[in-house]
Amino acid sequence: MTVFCRQAFAVFRPDEELAALAPLGSGRVNDTWLVTTAAGAKCVLQRLNPAVFPDPAAVQANLCRVTEHLRGNLPEASGFKTFCVFSSPGGETAWVDSNGAWWRLLSHLDGTQALEAISSPAQAQALGAALGIFHLLLASLPPPPLADTLPGFHNTPLYLAHYDAALTGDCLPEAADCRDFIEQRRADMRLLEDARLRGEITEQAVHGDPKVGNFLFSQDSKRVVSLIDLDTVKPGLLLHDLGDCLRSCCNPKGEDVQHLDEIVFDQVLFAAVLTGYLSHAAHLLQPGDRRLIVDSARLISLELGLRFYSDYLSGSRYFKVDHPEQNLFRARVQFTLVRSVENQYSKLKAIAANCEG
Repeated sequence: MTVFCRQAFAVFRPDEELAALAPLGSGRVNDTWLVTTAAGAKCVLQRLNPAVFPDPAAVQANLCRVTEHLRGNLPEASGFKTFCVFSSPGGETAWVDSNGAWWRLLSHLDGTQALEAISSPAQAQALGAALGIFHLLLASLPPPPLADTLPGFHNTPLYLAHYDAALTGDCLPEAADCRDFIEQRRADMRLLEDARLRGEITEQAVHGDPKVGNFLFSQDSKRVVSLIDLDTVKPGLLLHDLGDCLRSCCNPKGEDVQHLDEIVFDQVLFAAVLTGYLSHAAHLLQPGDRRLIVDSARLISLELGLRFYSDYLSGSRYFKVDHPEQNLFRARVQFTLVRSVENQYSKLKAIAANCEG
């Protein structure tokens, strides 16, 4: 892999010397490195996972369109910024290696850090505000629509069908709790999809994966500076993003906990995220969106747990793992979060109804 890294960097920066290369971030899909040049400059080198993105050209085209639009329209007072996509001397923004994998070079946002979990309402409100600004800017993206680079992404009934296929012949007694959990909630899987078909909720370009780790904070952890990992930006539902953001942000222990009893969906963080988001993007939401905010957090948590468990049954071919049981535990983390939302459902609905915007 190091050979490909050096080849890729040389394509985009043929006149610069690569001095250091280190893995960057904790992404479960793509491979990412922090590059330091001999002159001390930093940039980000990334290899798209060909098993996840069947049309890397469309992914790259979306990325270039979105970053250019963001840079041209970001409100200066927001303090929000985005990275740049570097081009080769010949004008190419991607390089394809001999194995068919796509590579690109991005600018590094100095003075920023990624957090694995939110630790205060102020952080949660800043994160919600950043997602609101991002949605507001994507709503003004000129036509044509972005390419759908991941057909079926966040289509929960489709993930349920994949799970059913992966379940064939499954007789793993250690995972019976996951199977039972899914069966008890099978009827809920169409909630957002049915609301979409009825035209009750908002569709537009969305991020696709706005978990806490994809927001870059300032070094003092008080401000959100950027939203990264834009490979999943595509047409979708605002509730896909808002639900996923709430799922990740309102779990203050993060997803790499040691014990499931540590997990709780935090009401205070929930209110803070919504307050920040609605301060910028309230007018993007239809009444149906507002009505289903709590349900979206529950359903996206359920969906992700379903995906982790399905991947476990299939030999962990999608999500990277450090040990064979990791995706099974990840599924249980999400299912525990679902239970926490269910146990607080009425209170969370009241909070959502009382948030202004």
